[in-house]
Amino acid sequence: MTMRPSLPLAALLGAALSFLPGCESSKSSGPSPSDTRSQDTASVQSAEAWARARVGDRVTYSFHATQGPGPRGGTARTLQGQLTLEVVAVQQPWVWVRAAFSDDAGKPLPQARLAQDLLFPVRADMTRPLDVPHGGKATAEVASSAGRSWEAMRYVSDQRSFDGPLRTRVYANAPGPLYLTRGLIEAGTESAGFRTPGGFQLTLREVREGSAEASAPAPAMERPLGPGAYYERFVDVGPAPGVQRVCFTAERGYLLRTEGPAEGSAAPCSDFSQAEPEPLEELLMGLPWEVVASEEWPPAAAAAGTRGTFSAQGRDVPALIEQGRENVEGTERVFMQTYAAEPWAPGLAGLPYEARFQPLASSTERVEAGGKHESEGGTRIVRWGSWLAGQK
Repeated sequence: MTMRPSLPLAALLGAALSFLPGCESSKSSGPSPSDTRSQDTASVQSAEAWARARVGDRVTYSFHATQGPGPRGGTARTLQGQLTLEVVAVQQPWVWVRAAFSDDAGKPLPQARLAQDLLFPVRADMTRPLDVPHGGKATAEVASSAGRSWEAMRYVSDQRSFDGPLRTRVYANAPGPLYLTRGLIEAGTESAGFRTPGGFQLTLREVREGSAEASAPAPAMERPLGPGAYYERFVDVGPAPGVQRVCFTAERGYLLRTEGPAEGSAAPCSDFSQAEPEPLEELLMGLPWEVVASEEWPPAAAAAGTRGTFSAQGRDVPALIEQGRENVEGTERVFMQTYAAEPWAPGLAGLPYEARFQPLASSTERVEAGGKHESEGGTRIVRWGSWLAGQK
């Protein structure tokens, strides 16, 4: 059995996530599909709004995700609830945002991946120009949602003829209080590939503007989505084992992620100049879809494994250990993966979301003649924390 690498969350979601229409709207005359002026104006206004962020700014969306049975059968899964983003502190240039998933009554969801709120600081300025164009055919319209009418642009990308999704998004031309999601009003996906029906819908439900007089201290980074935090993994694979560092930040609504060698005692996360920007709303909307489209937590094989302890940074965390054997062309291998028994355990405080739902450690051994085990390498999370000054 060879090593089974864990893909970063952003990569997993990038392959699966697209969106569908979800709120009532009416078509109107406006720019042709090739006219990008409205999009450019909205991007500029949304970016500038971060500099005027106020404690209490909040947007709430309703979401509904479905995953049908696959070609070989199985059980259809559905999930619905709310996603709320709220500014909880402003200390320029940082705007601290909390994301929370809940059921329709506002109560926590039982799924482990969505059970806790997530914190992420966003820079209100930019270290370099950032922009991710909306893909698809553009049409102007007036969208009605959250008790308001919005002049907006609808972007539709239909890849169903290539086993891809039908993706639809609607963004306000003047984002105003929707700057937290770059002006997003509705979004959705209808999957068509691999004969597995499914879809995701998200609709703006409520908008609230904060008060200029409100203030609050920056909260502790106990459950970071990613921005403001990092983690390091020792990778013992190949001829040059070493420590890889994964860093996250966010600027004006975009997530930036870097991964590379951790060089000595250098201050972590000081250079994001080469990171590809990913819209934050893309990542957040993908989390419910990931729940219905993937295995429940913990993975069944890990839940059926043995209980143990994962240790790092002087902390001991209850763990589930999956072990297995595989014989390929006469070579027998033993693999082991260690998962957090409780991904929100206090011992993992400060660990970015991405790493909580990957194996904390993974290894592969080759079984030699006589039963001796020879290591073929592995990975292990060894360090994490916040790289922002004054944050732990």
